[in-house]
Amino acid sequence: MSLQFNPGRRMAIHCLGGLTAMGVVPVWAQNGKVEGAGRALTVVQVADTSAGQIEVSKDFVVGSRVAWQDINASGGVRGRQVQHKTVEVDGSDASLRLALDTFRSQAGVLAFVGTVGGRVAARLTELLRHEAPDIPHIAPWLQNTQLNAGDNTFPIFASRQDQISHAVRTLSLAGVSELGAVYASPAEHTDYHQDVQRTATTLGMRLITYGPSADLQKLAQSLTPQSPRILIFLGGTPELLQFSQGIEKQAAMRYVIAMSDVNLQTLSQAGMSRQVPVIATQVVPLVNTSSAVVRAYRSSLSRLFDEPPTPQGLAGFIASRYVFETLQSLEGGVTRASLMAALQRRSSAELGGFRIELDGKRRSGSFVTQSMLSHDGRIVG
Repeated sequence: MSLQFNPGRRMAIHCLGGLTAMGVVPVWAQNGKVEGAGRALTVVQVADTSAGQIEVSKDFVVGSRVAWQDINASGGVRGRQVQHKTVEVDGSDASLRLALDTFRSQAGVLAFVGTVGGRVAARLTELLRHEAPDIPHIAPWLQNTQLNAGDNTFPIFASRQDQISHAVRTLSLAGVSELGAVYASPAEHTDYHQDVQRTATTLGMRLITYGPSADLQKLAQSLTPQSPRILIFLGGTPELLQFSQGIEKQAAMRYVIAMSDVNLQTLSQAGMSRQVPVIATQVVPLVNTSSAVVRAYRSSLSRLFDEPPTPQGLAGFIASRYVFETLQSLEGGVTRASLMAALQRRSSAELGGFRIELDGKRRSGSFVTQSMLSHDGRIVG
């Protein structure tokens, strides 16, 4: 069994054969036949549909599909259509390796683009660096600064460290000297503990760690009046909802800072505690702003899919537009090699008001903004 994205509905379950036996499902993103398919260019998007990642992956993939359908409707890349192939994996190494082996030998596949969620993006980065260094890996949902991305992975979104620094800096101006870090699972602790520790040191704050814990509600109830007022939450939307249910009855005011995996709209609809202000960092512009890239995303999304705009969807849209702009800029033929060379030369990019400032060899963007779920359930920012 495999969870398959179905825009317009939350999800549908399909029983498939072939690759599904290994937890991998090929999904053709474009509806019907692509015109000029014999000359089509191909990009592959790997998406983690395991329980902890599916919410982010679904929105990110929908945003990517919106972009590629728009691009093809406008003539594609130099008159050539782009086949956007989405492959769902279950988060296991076996499913991810099968996805890589399936496409690495296909000469028509130019790149892996917009890999999502975070752990699959990190693992695919490692596999490509060691086993397929000739394949570009572009704009993954990769936020772990400890990972050696090599020369063939090109992240464009801000790291966890950038997100935490941005969110904490404004609150720490009031003289707050302690920072709490709540890890929803051992995986989050392994992936991000060093980033959080480094950020706290940089900001001159004492770090107190909580979790990982199988019962986040009980963990929240264990907080005391002496516990830090600022809590960094490393986990997804369902985990944060559970944590808030344990913290809501405490008298002490706390600020919970969530990372870019968390969806405030979902939290609000699910009845997130009104006692806990949640500040969510975002690595893309706010979806209610008037920048050109946001307007394009919202307009195309409303026309093509029955889905609300989300930061994760906008990130998928931006990732695909970034790939398109790079392909359009190539000199000579459109090949893996020419695409790789162009990416390695790029230092910045402008996408409809969203500027990507790439950081040397790390090549990660640093744009961060934030919004807040207030006491009355409104999303502010």
